[in-house]
Amino acid sequence: MTSRRLPDLASVATLDRRTLMRLGLAAQAALALGPQAFAQGKADDLKFGPAEPFSYDILKKLAKDLAAKPYVEPAKPDLEVVKRIDYDAHGKLKYLPEHALYANAPGAYPITFMHVGQFFPKTVRMHAVADGKAREVLYDQSLFDMPADSVAKTLKDQPSAFAGFWIREAKDEVTPKGDWKTREPFATFLGASYFRAIGDKGQVGMSARGVALFPQPGANEEFPDFIGFWFEPAMKDGEPVTVYALLDGPSIAGAYRFLISRTGGTLMDIEAEITLRKPVDRVGLAALTSMYWFSETAKPYLIDWRPEVHDSDGLAMWTGSGERIWRPLNNPPRIMTSTFSDENPRGFGLLQRDRLYGNYEDGVKYQDRPSTWVEPVGDWGKGAVQLVELPTDDEIHDNIVAYWIPEKPYQPGKTAKLAYKLYWQDDEPHPGALAKCVATRLGRGGQPGLPRPMGVRKFLVEFLGGPLKDIPFGQKVEAVLSTSRGTFSYIFTEAVPSDVPGHWRAQFDLTVQGPEPVELRCYLKAGDEVLSETWLYQYHPPA
Repeated sequence: MTSRRLPDLASVATLDRRTLMRLGLAAQAALALGPQAFAQGKADDLKFGPAEPFSYDILKKLAKDLAAKPYVEPAKPDLEVVKRIDYDAHGKLKYLPEHALYANAPGAYPITFMHVGQFFPKTVRMHAVADGKAREVLYDQSLFDMPADSVAKTLKDQPSAFAGFWIREAKDEVTPKGDWKTREPFATFLGASYFRAIGDKGQVGMSARGVALFPQPGANEEFPDFIGFWFEPAMKDGEPVTVYALLDGPSIAGAYRFLISRTGGTLMDIEAEITLRKPVDRVGLAALTSMYWFSETAKPYLIDWRPEVHDSDGLAMWTGSGERIWRPLNNPPRIMTSTFSDENPRGFGLLQRDRLYGNYEDGVKYQDRPSTWVEPVGDWGKGAVQLVELPTDDEIHDNIVAYWIPEKPYQPGKTAKLAYKLYWQDDEPHPGALAKCVATRLGRGGQPGLPRPMGVRKFLVEFLGGPLKDIPFGQKVEAVLSTSRGTFSYIFTEAVPSDVPGHWRAQFDLTVQGPEPVELRCYLKAGDEVLSETWLYQYHPPA
């Protein structure tokens, strides 16, 4: 049984780090804080360090100061012990809810902490903020339910063995699933700068990151870490929990502020200031990470018993000019990077559009995974949404990354500011009026009953809703097509026999020579009226 089949946030987040460690792409970071004296906390059943002044301005200055200094590896708990806390052992280290931050103090949403382990070996420092003062929450083994024979029992209290945290459901909310102590948390931060949250259907899936960093062309990605967190509680349900984070890594440092609201799903208002230590090839902002193994588009023969396996099935973009774009995801034969230039984008996201259980047939509930949408705040200027797709042979690997890169590269020593909203829900928050692409299907080219020509691929692109619902009988619907190379033939559109109104498909054959990728584009129109969003697809002809 893979970790993706476990429903709790801890196991799914652990999977991401596990995968990255296997790929050899992990990076660690340090927090240069002096030793803290133990002091008994008064409001919660926790031990706290001494109070120190804190504000977002203080954190931003700390980040700038860090960026001006050489990167320093952090102190870590005993690595000989930590490397023995493998995936199974880590899952048995349960934080006791009665010791949660804000469990016994004002604050609507309690916060519990996660332990270091083989895939999360670094110390991440946690702080409670009140009245302009911050106190570190001090690690103590008694905060965890540990098996009697757990190797974690041999760790000392310092360096801290906290690695991440959960934000739990509201204390005063009780559902058929129970209260906050028994229900799954709605947001978690664990591993590098990774974080995730539940959507409208109460499930986790894909992740977001503080930043995606590519130091040199062709070099391995760098994974800076959130090395410290500071919490301000929400005083009542519906108000946001404020989380401050300090980012540090070999090439970058930064300060982040998250306002995290429990909505039907989860909404995060995010501000950040980042400063490079040294030149970097690409700085990916508002980065999203997901998993796509296969779908109805392409599935190798007998690779798996399920019809589809993915956390997300496409990249959606709402450009600065107002165009709506849908790019189905690929599991490519090699690492592929696609760049979509834009100016002041209105939003982009990795979405899970296919919500039918029958298309997955799996209790892991892929049909309930959240879509995650980035909505820029203010003008982002010129740049591009970049999509990175990696090949994978299993669902345990997160192989999809999407982010924004500014046109002008950031310079070392110069601080850049960024603000955006991050929606975790079923669909994009501001859906357009046009028909949406709901399926991409590939097959052998040619006509049924006739010999199938070599080197010809058939495409069926399905659109649903929008103006298609009002198309009168006999109205001509045209597929507008373009390709980076090759030729089209056997082009037509038709209404799909379905109980759902406004379901149409465009069908065409593509003849192309050679194995290099082909960039395809399609949308539907009737006369001068555009009926659908724009479908983009990167086709990889067989070798």
